[in-house]
Amino acid sequence: MTQLPPPSAKKLGLVIDLDTCVGCHACVISCKGWNTENYGAPLSDQDPYGGDPSGTFLNRVHSFEVQPEEAPAQLIHFPKSCLHCEDAPCVTVCPTGASYKRVEDGIVLVNESDCIGCGLCAWACPYGARELDADAGVMKKCTLCVDRIYNENLPEEDREPACVRTCPAGARHFGDLGDEDSDVSKLVAERGGFDLMPELGTKPVNKYLPPRPKDVATPCAPLETVAEDGQGFAAWLDRALSALPGGKS
Repeated sequence: MTQLPPPSAKKLGLVIDLDTCVGCHACVISCKGWNTENYGAPLSDQDPYGGDPSGTFLNRVHSFEVQPEEAPAQLIHFPKSCLHCEDAPCVTVCPTGASYKRVEDGIVLVNESDCIGCGLCAWACPYGARELDADAGVMKKCTLCVDRIYNENLPEEDREPACVRTCPAGARHFGDLGDEDSDVSKLVAERGGFDLMPELGTKPVNKYLPPRPKDVATPCAPLETVAEDGQGFAAWLDRALSALPGGKS
């Protein structure tokens, strides 16, 4: 079995704002595109245009309707990928050492050449963040785009995970959560960021920012009648619409 390294001072990870995410799936598509074209074996799809499509994704977005006690119901979009846990159970169950946690930045990765596709890491992960690629026969997971963030051939603004770079709503943030003075750490402190399922003791590096409660909607006042004198553009438009099939007589 694989041993975990001592906790690293640097903890690279994501902060996801559940208040801002609009569920557009841009992060899912950009993740699929970047990792299929650049990292390891492509992320395969099976019968993508048929009646029973399936495929491998490193990032997925789930949507839930929640009902706060004293606020209107909300639709929450919940992105989920590997949380790069400090005490990662997927690493310690791996029989070949294919799953490992980097000492220098805390990123959890899979050495695909050593993976035998046994699935033990997927069983051990409480977040369902690992997927067995049906074509490659090996486990796939979020890498935090390790091939982007350290790539000096890319412009500095592109040296962040593809999902973060792509998010149109600015709901995803990347940085060092081991540094209390980093932007992501300050964001977590200011917004009350939380761990996913902290009772499991996995100590995930990735954090979520809670959705803000929504105000109760105020009903709109009924519109006043216009063009009572039968003059002007509004009156002409009313007559024109009435003349259409199905219009009022």
